[in-house]
Amino acid sequence: MAASTEGLALTCQVEPDLQVNAAGYRAEVAGGVDALRARPYVDIHDTAGRRWLRLCLLAGADSADVRDETWLVETATLAHEAGAVLLRVELASTAWEHKEVELRLTPTGVELQLHLTGTGRLGRVTLGGGTGALPTGASGLFRSGYDAGVLAVPVPTEPVAFLRSPHLPAQLGVVGDADPGRLHGIFSPPPLVLTLGRGEVASPVQSPPGDWLALQLRAAPTDCGFTQVRWSPMDGGTLLELDHEEQTVVDGAWSSPVLVVRPVAGPAAAVRDHAADLVAHGMAPAGPPRPARAWWHEPLFCGWGAQVEQGDAARRSARSTYDTWLAALADAGLHPGTVVVDDRWEETYGSGVPDPDRWPDMRAWVAAQHDAGRRVLLWWKCWDPSAAPVEECITTPDGAPLAVDPASPAYRARLRTLVAAMLGPEGLDADGLKVDFSQRAPSGATLRRAPDADSDAWGVAALHLLLRELYDAAVAAKPDALVVTHAVHPGFGDCADMIRTNDVLERDLRGRPVPVADQLRSRTAIVRAALPRHLVDTDQWPMPSRDEWLAYADAQVDLGVPALYYVDTVQGEPVTTDDLHAVAAGWRRYRERVAR
Repeated sequence: MAASTEGLALTCQVEPDLQVNAAGYRAEVAGGVDALRARPYVDIHDTAGRRWLRLCLLAGADSADVRDETWLVETATLAHEAGAVLLRVELASTAWEHKEVELRLTPTGVELQLHLTGTGRLGRVTLGGGTGALPTGASGLFRSGYDAGVLAVPVPTEPVAFLRSPHLPAQLGVVGDADPGRLHGIFSPPPLVLTLGRGEVASPVQSPPGDWLALQLRAAPTDCGFTQVRWSPMDGGTLLELDHEEQTVVDGAWSSPVLVVRPVAGPAAAVRDHAADLVAHGMAPAGPPRPARAWWHEPLFCGWGAQVEQGDAARRSARSTYDTWLAALADAGLHPGTVVVDDRWEETYGSGVPDPDRWPDMRAWVAAQHDAGRRVLLWWKCWDPSAAPVEECITTPDGAPLAVDPASPAYRARLRTLVAAMLGPEGLDADGLKVDFSQRAPSGATLRRAPDADSDAWGVAALHLLLRELYDAAVAAKPDALVVTHAVHPGFGDCADMIRTNDVLERDLRGRPVPVADQLRSRTAIVRAALPRHLVDTDQWPMPSRDEWLAYADAQVDLGVPALYYVDTVQGEPVTTDDLHAVAAGWRRYRERVAR
């Protein structure tokens, strides 16, 4: 039997096998819907008949008290709804009163969602697989199968591997640092999309030709109570893990993000499609919060690179050192429109109070920059609890502060006061914030929230709450304040005016150096696909050599807002007057392009 969904190019054959045909894919269940009770898999093929996925309809949602196992596929049903074919499987759960996986087959792709009813603190959620037992006698952890040679991951990592084998794990989220196995927080959060390709990995930064299939998470940031999304492969199978770390309270009905699976033209197209899908569903803004001010386009000078090159001497007398650098740049014809005062300017992290030895009378220095026609951004470290009372913090089990808690009304009020003191006319009168360390989101099931927390926002959702509060405070303090973040997820477009490409990394999976300009091009492509109307801060730290620095500086002018980090040396190699003149020529080219 065959039928067409109302008015759309989607056909459904029910017997003897279930087959749904769309313009870009075909879905099939051998033996029909009833067969799902013994073998809960749906095969997803491309239009040439080659299989992409053997999608497992089991799912898991551990609670703090009970590990979730599916001990029976109770029912499997088929329906036609709103121009789509809808499959529902009800799963007997050890942890929840009701558990159901819904698979919607639409003209453009496949959409999978887990629905729960019950009470508990949500732990690890798995989509596309889970732990269970089947009538065949098979039991344990089940995964979805995939037929692909490459996985595109839209986040910088060390080793550098935007393109990698799908047999390797990947992680997207808001937790990371430079320690082993944790350097994947450069974009925090990145777009929550992974892309499978038919080709083979030849480069960590250049996509091979061939067909592509995107796996996207459709959810507003406020509904993402997990810290990470993990691609967890094993022997040709995989599942997605969303770890809520027992911090999300379920009391009644709960639904996971929708996993959207659809054919795309390539990895960049997958991110663009992900962004457009979130905007269409009201889960991401259509553009930046405000029109860009003219001065936001101006080239940046950030002192961090030169500061590190000079070591303790630069840190001890930061104010005079910045003046020396700006004078040297001016002599070479380099006139930044914005100066970024980077790390170590505060007396205590999170205080907003300048260090009196390094930055005596910072307000006067900012005023002098304004008189010279320059704006000033202050570096701000997310999450740091150093200047906050413990009552406004997330703590370890022994009560030690680990991070500020954006769910604390008292901390949010403190943050507004701090930002006003940094940017307001009665305070330092700086012009905006360079927001860093958003990847330091607290993570752990035993962590404790602030006593006055008014929500259970955790992970991605907590970071969105923190950055949105910071952004609103900045705009309230100074209406044209510029806020720069490295949150590249489309749903975080309401938290920033400019997106920073962040720290450059080093080597690929084989230990070979990856040119820094190539890394910048890959990062910029992701940012522009996710947030096409936001400005891009192209960063410039760290550079492995003087030659690579010059190549990076040349690439910057065509990719976003140039940012200069070095003045005297790069990795100990002297920067010559001719080098600075070359950078100045690039800035002139950039300004001419912006003026057009």
